[in-house]
Order: sequence, then C-alpha cells, then structure tokens
Amino acid sequence: MYRNKMKNINTQAADNIRILAAAMVEKAKSGHPGGAMGGADFIEILYSEFLNFDPKDPSWHARDRFFLDPGHMSAMLYGQLSLLNCFSMEELKQFRQWGSPTSGHPEVDVHRMIENTSGPLGQGHVFAVGSAISERFLQSRFGKTVEHKTYAYISDGGIQEEISQGAGRIAGHLGLSNLIMFYDANDIQLSTTVEEVTTEDTAKKYEAWHWNVITIDGNDPEAIRSALKAANSEKERPTLIIGKTVMGKGAIDQEGQSFEGKCSTHGQPLSNSGASFSETIKKLGGNPEDPFQIFDEVKAHYAEVIKKKQAAADERKAQEEGWSKMYPELANKLVSFYDRKNTVVDWSNITQTEGVATRAASGKVLAHLATRVENMIVASADLADSDKTEAFLKKTTAFKKNDFKGAFLQAGVSELTMAAIAVGMGLHGGVIPVCATFFVFSDYMKPVIRIASLMQTPVIFMWTHDSFRVGEDGPTHQPIEQEAQLRLLEQLKNHHGQRSFLALRPADAYETTNAWKLAVESADRPVGLIFSRQNIPAIASEEQRLKDAEFLNKGGYSVLELGGSTDVQLIANGSEVSTLSSVAVLLNKNYGLGIKVISVPSEGLFRDQDKEYQEEVLDKNIPTFGLTAGLPVTLAGLVDINNIHGLTHFGYSAPAATLDHEFGYTPDRVVEWLLPQLQNEGIVEMDLSK
Repeated sequence: MYRNKMKNINTQAADNIRILAAAMVEKAKSGHPGGAMGGADFIEILYSEFLNFDPKDPSWHARDRFFLDPGHMSAMLYGQLSLLNCFSMEELKQFRQWGSPTSGHPEVDVHRMIENTSGPLGQGHVFAVGSAISERFLQSRFGKTVEHKTYAYISDGGIQEEISQGAGRIAGHLGLSNLIMFYDANDIQLSTTVEEVTTEDTAKKYEAWHWNVITIDGNDPEAIRSALKAANSEKERPTLIIGKTVMGKGAIDQEGQSFEGKCSTHGQPLSNSGASFSETIKKLGGNPEDPFQIFDEVKAHYAEVIKKKQAAADERKAQEEGWSKMYPELANKLVSFYDRKNTVVDWSNITQTEGVATRAASGKVLAHLATRVENMIVASADLADSDKTEAFLKKTTAFKKNDFKGAFLQAGVSELTMAAIAVGMGLHGGVIPVCATFFVFSDYMKPVIRIASLMQTPVIFMWTHDSFRVGEDGPTHQPIEQEAQLRLLEQLKNHHGQRSFLALRPADAYETTNAWKLAVESADRPVGLIFSRQNIPAIASEEQRLKDAEFLNKGGYSVLELGGSTDVQLIANGSEVSTLSSVAVLLNKNYGLGIKVISVPSEGLFRDQDKEYQEEVLDKNIPTFGLTAGLPVTLAGLVDINNIHGLTHFGYSAPAATLDHEFGYTPDRVVEWLLPQLQNEGIVEMDLSK
C-alpha cells in the first residue's frame, strides 16, 4: 500500500472507495469511475456518521433510507457497502458480469442495503420523496417509533430531468423536513460540461420551492458533516445540500499531472480516458497490482462504525419493544401495515349497480376502502372528480404541510412525478399506494411503470377514460395504442420468472370490484386498473354477474353462452364485452348460432392458468373473433389478428355514441363486420350482395 497515513480516517475511507470504484470499472472494462470518485467523500460521511440502520437487520422498518438517483455511480455505492460487509471483494471483482450482484446499475436488494433500482436519471430521488411522504404518514399514526430520515443522492442529469420539477415542488409544498438530498454538482456531464447545457441557478430554484439549501465543498469532510448536521436539525423544509465536487477526484495521468474534472472520466475506465489507472491508484494509497483491498485502518474504523450502528439500532428496538407493550393494538396494526399479503377487506359488502361506468364502480370501491384499509394512500393528478378518487378523498383529507393525518396526495398536473412518488411509497413499505389519471396520460408514466415492474414494487396504477369514447375531447385524449403497450409489459417477466405487470380492464361494475381485490392483494408486482368513462349496459343478470365476476382472478372466463353447442367464440375486455353480449343475442336470434362471449380482463393472468382451464374457456377448434377499442394487436395473443375488429387510426372529436357508430362499434355494426367472416367460415349462408 502507498497511502499517506497522515490523512484523516474519513479521507482514507473515501480514497478506499475511490480505489475500489476505479478498479471495478477497470476490471469490467466498462462503467463510470469519475462521478463515483468525486462522490466518495459525501457517501462515506453519510454512511459512517449519519445513516441509521441495523447491520444485522437491513430491512428494519425504522431504518434511514438512502436512494441513489444516478445509478451509473453504482461503483461508489458498492464500494461504500463493501466497507460495511454487504459485498465481498470477489463480488466487486465481478462488477457488471453475468450472475453478479454488482450489476451495472444498482438493483433493489434491501438485504444488501440497496433501497432502489436506479438507472433512468431523475426517478431515484423522486422515489425518495415518496419514501419521505410514507414516513410522515406512518409517523402521524404511530409516533416516534417509525421516525427516520430519507436521504437522496442526485447528479446534474437528475436535476435536469423534468421530473425533478414535480419532485421539488411537492416536497417543498409539503415541508418534508425528513428528506435530505445531496446534489453532486461536479459541473461535468457525459459529453459536455454542465455550463454548455444550463446556466440556471439551482439553489434559487429549490429555494423558490421552499427548500433549505446549503452549498458546500462536496469533497471536504468537515463541510459535509456540518451540512448534514444542519439538515438533520431542519424542522420545516426538505434540505438540498449542493456539494461542489470534483469529477474523477484523485485522478492523475502518467506524468503525475492532475486529470480531475474531465468529461472523459465519466463513462469509461480511467486507462481509456487519458488518466493513468496505476498512477492514480498509487496516489490514492492503493496497490495497482491488487486494488481490491480494504485498508487496515479503514477496516478497523468500520468495525467500530458497525458496532455503533448496531448499538444505536438495538437501543431503538428496545424502545419500540417498550412502546409495543404499552400500546399493543398500535403495535399489531404497525405489523399489519407492513404485511401487505394479509390485508383484510370485506369485499362482499361492496354493493354495485348495473349499467354504470367502471370508473363510477371504482369510486364505490374506493369509498369502501377509505374507511377499511387504513394504510392506503391515494394520489390523483388534478383529476379527482373525473377519475372518481374523490370518493376516497371525501372519507379522508389531503396531505398538507405538517399534516399527514389524511391519506390523499393532491399531486397536481404531474403524472410522471406522481407515479414515481407512488413507487417510492411502495419501496418504503407500510402503505398501499394508488395513483390515478386519464389512461391516455399513462404515456407520461411508462418509464416509472417499467422500473416498478423490474423492482416488483406493489403499486396500483389507476386509469380512467379508457377508449375513444372520451368523445368530444378528441384524439389527443382518446387512448388507442395505450392498452397494447401495457399488454406488452404484461408479457415481460421479472427476475423471479413471473409476469412483471398485470393490466386489468374490467368489463363491468362486478369485475371492477374483483379487479380492485386482486390489485390490493398483489404484494409482489404493480397492477394497472383501466376504467371506462361511459356507462356500460348490463352483460347478464346481476345474480349471474356477481357469481361469474369472481373468475376475473383467472384472467379470462365465459360471461355468456347462448344456443346449444358453440358455433362462434367472441372475445373482448372492458366495455366491448357488453357490446359483444348484445352481438351474441343478435346472432343467436337472427341466425340461430350458438355463441360464447369471453371476457379477458388480463391476458397475462389468463395465460398463467393451467392449459386445461385455458382450453375450457377458449376452444381453439371453434372460430373466434375479437373486439377491442384499441389496436387490433391488443388481442393478438388470443385471436388471429385478421379476426379482430380494432382501431388502426387516431380518434376524432365527436360524441361517444357518434364515434361508436362511425368506427363500427355498435352491436349492429359489429354484426355487419362479422357476417362476411362467418360466411367465409361456412357458419352462415346468405346473399351479402343485397
């Protein structure tokens, strides 16, 4: 080792992290060393002196949370966590390799102290906002037992991503003093300097959002320590610590000249950037021939750090145990809040009405849940009256600064931010997050939904106005391709081999209740609920629908069978199921056909059933036709695409009834579309030239 023993222990530890980060990238021949080297001082002080956690119980509910936004700085996080025995040197050596836990961007693993998957810049720090809201919500119900801080780490790229505006606004508006964010302001981006991209005054921007802003030398341990102390003392505002750091801190070239502050060190090994890997490692006190080591002094220091963290956690847990004995009912409730799988709801007490829009039916469910699921938080993007989350809001209150006794987040017009906040709530645990908006605006939310699916975060995404029947608002607000996009995600499996996302488009009010039941009980993946704006005519008798709708949890089932043996199968989901039930009546009455109508609210769930059940519902030997208000490909996994009536164009501005007729979605128009195909199949015989 070549290190200077005159350095204080924090700088030695930070240099150790710099060495490990640079070595990981060098060995992998890919990665991002520069930012990791610059941020090492902050993360070292944070983890060793401020972050509260239980080394033996990383999932402890009252731990402080740390959310990394710039996932490309994963080598910094892995290096820090290796000092805490969360990763071995062998695992660091396998950075970015097949089967390694040290992936290129961190993937959520609470047992290794990684709170979130991070990659798309901007999302990570918004997850932190959701975590901070969850903590305030729980604190208002359980007191100091659940109190903790949420820390976030953001880079120039995260500051520039548009989502940061929504996060900054909401966190400041709610006065989330439990949120502390470090902005790694190293003035360098991947391909340019920051000044070539923006000249905004970031401090003033956050101050305008009512944040406490502290600007420091981000590589000075004492300045970092002082800023974190001040942030932890803040009682009214979230804190942004702007740390002026140095990209590639400690990097030198072959001649020993400084190679700090260079764009080239951002996204490639030091040896490819113009710096010298070996000379840099030597300067930092490491052995370039064997850089994967923890300095003896650092090892000894962190042994003491771990002891202190353990002692502090044990003390907190002892206090919680005393609290539990004093307040056993509250203690049991807290346990139940974190046990999503055992959420108990009397679903049979929800009385639905035939012929209503599924958004209205959803409102009935939400009104029921508001007084029975005490840890549900609902958010709406300025659409509570339209998406019917107002039914929930009427039973509670919206969050306000210093007041989290309610359970509703008025997110404002910020679908992307709202979605990420909801995911942060899900990552925190203890709450059931729901967020709602128009279905067409699910486009704003797709990047977050994708990461939530990868992380298996249990969030309920709720959308209304599910089709062109939005009507007069026109094509900008009429979803066409959106359901097909979600069905693609339904086909994508997570790393545990299950479908990463479930999309449910219920056919009527009765399916709506069961869709909500499935969503609330889904503890290991996100679920999307897709509701109609318009009223939906009854499919069958109320008695029959109450009985049949329970089959929604199988993804698909027969809702109506007319005639003797089945001549034709008709498939749809959502409001088109009702249309097909009317079509079935016409075909049976006028042509004597045996018709089976099948509702498939989730193709993914349906395909997860055993083969026998699938073939019982959907007989591949019977001619089958599909109806969808979206792209024909929406049903292509169930029906030959040539046998699907769907839309292949944008909508138009007109009343919904007019669009139904013009686009061929009234029962009579659907029959007109079907007859030539039924004749081709030899099912009906008629002169279609008349």
